[in-house]
Amino acid sequence: MAVTVGKTGRLVKFLREVRAEIRKVVWPNRKELTTYTGVVIVAVAGVAIFFGLVDFLISQVLALLMK
Repeated sequence: MAVTVGKTGRLVKFLREVRAEIRKVVWPNRKELTTYTGVVIVAVAGVAIFFGLVDFLISQVLALLMK
């Protein structure tokens, strides 16, 4: 026969497991964090420029076709 655990017991178990998993995480140091942040900013800017150019080109082609 299985023992049923109430909602409070399940919550406490869940929080203990979360705490155990958080302890396993390897957090980046300040240098790694600034490097990764810079990479993300450059990548996002590059993708934004790419899509901006594609949007501009498509709008120009559509404008020519509509004339």
